[in-house]
Amino acid sequence: MFKSAQYQLDYFFTIVNDRTPLTEIKEKLKEYNFVIVAGGTYFIINNYEYNLMAIGKDSTPIIDWLQHLNWLASTVVSADKGLPSEVDWRRPVLFKNEKEYIGILTSGKEIEKLKEENSKVSAYFETLAETISDSVTAVDESGNVVYWNTTAEETYKIKKEFIMGKKIGEHFNDESVILHRILNEGRPVRGEYHRPNKDTHVLISALPIILDNKVIGGVAAEQDITNIIRLNEELDSNSSLLVSKTNPFSTMITGSPKFQEAIQIAQKVAHADIPVFLTGEPGSGKEMLAQAIHYGGAKAEGAFINLNCSVIPAAVLEIELFGFQKDTDTSAQQTLQIGRIEQASNGTLFIENVDKMPLSIQGKLLDYLVDHSFYRVGGGEKITVPTRIIASTSEPIDVLRREGSLNEKLYFHLSVITIDIPPLRTRKEDIVTLVDKYINEFSAKYKKMVPAVHPEAMLHIVNYDWPGNVREIRNTIERIVLLNDKPSISSEQLPENIKSKIIFNHNEGKDAESTPAEISSKDAEALQIEEALRKTYGNKSAAASLLGISRGTLYNKIKEYGLS
Repeated sequence: MFKSAQYQLDYFFTIVNDRTPLTEIKEKLKEYNFVIVAGGTYFIINNYEYNLMAIGKDSTPIIDWLQHLNWLASTVVSADKGLPSEVDWRRPVLFKNEKEYIGILTSGKEIEKLKEENSKVSAYFETLAETISDSVTAVDESGNVVYWNTTAEETYKIKKEFIMGKKIGEHFNDESVILHRILNEGRPVRGEYHRPNKDTHVLISALPIILDNKVIGGVAAEQDITNIIRLNEELDSNSSLLVSKTNPFSTMITGSPKFQEAIQIAQKVAHADIPVFLTGEPGSGKEMLAQAIHYGGAKAEGAFINLNCSVIPAAVLEIELFGFQKDTDTSAQQTLQIGRIEQASNGTLFIENVDKMPLSIQGKLLDYLVDHSFYRVGGGEKITVPTRIIASTSEPIDVLRREGSLNEKLYFHLSVITIDIPPLRTRKEDIVTLVDKYINEFSAKYKKMVPAVHPEAMLHIVNYDWPGNVREIRNTIERIVLLNDKPSISSEQLPENIKSKIIFNHNEGKDAESTPAEISSKDAEALQIEEALRKTYGNKSAAASLLGISRGTLYNKIKEYGLS
């Protein structure tokens, strides 16, 4: 059923046939707003047109009078279908259905309705544009700014009153305004890196506004990533050195045969100018090994640059890797950003989580590995630099290849040498060594006395799985040392997730559990020695290394506690 509420119809009308005399029409116009003359064609007379009746005789049939004046017929609209796309608004429009006349719609009422609808649409658009955290700009087909939200004011430090109604090119270099491209080409842009001026970095998505196959304007939403870029640069500049430059592999002490093998391979390939592919769980020491390869090899005098693909927005990653160049007519307007590959020229670029790099960029990295040259984003000059690439992933290769997140050709170029770093939970023998190392490191950093570690606390630390691997144990020890004011570190100072029940074996062979509160200091030490012997399959030299004591001390402790 037709919903007349859609239109502001006038229901105060009467209907006459086309032979009705003019005098009767005059009387009806005094009572009604409209008179509808029906007779095959519909004519509508408005009451404000009453004075026009004076030029006709009272007895004249209304149809003759209308024809004499060349009166325009009215458009008749089916109530079920609503207004057609084209309506002659010079005369009121008649709405009817199969059984009756419903109402009359004038051009004035329709204009009022359209104005109201336009106001509502504008209100919705403005509210939406102010709700999102991006800068929103809208321009007409001539590039004049028709909307500029509060975030845009804050990002570009330009108030609405100074830009609304003006061409956007008055405030920005024409070549840097993507909305100009949208207006000219009519093609959308999504998530594109853009620098509207030298101090601002944004990701822009823009769409043309199209009406009847014609571009009548454009809307752009820009995410300000300037702080992300600066933070990333700051993190890079403050990147910590994890190894000794003079003897980098000496930092990596391990009792794990598998890790020892990985280090030996790294030492052999350090002087070979070939890519290296590192795999291992997050925090297992991939960056440390990459630094050791760099400072232990032929490119040690060059820079070691890090690029972590998992923390940089995908749209910015290509810029970070290859750089950005935008040439204009004057050198003063040239924009140039050096990428990581160039920054690491004659050095090493360590690409963490290369599988998080979009496949399109992986393809361009592959091209660089083939001929050691590339183009900056936006630039036309081919750049050639001798940079060594070390890449890493935290996921197993077979999983990445199955999921399709790693370009196979890129993998084959990177994996001339692949080194897998075992997780810390599979090399428990390294935990005591790492604990001692980090206690000394952070005691020196925070100018504190080096504390001892209570055997019970050490047993908790050794028993913990360390899902965050070396990074987690390093952060944990730093926090403990920073907060500790006692000569030793006890189990009470350990995080709750590390403090677990201790399981040990009785001589009878039955398993039992005992909480730390039920174990005396001597029992805890005996239990720790027993656990170390179990983990090293009775190898006393390895157990002594795990415990951080000499082999002679271990023999004495075994005798003291009556351990076999």
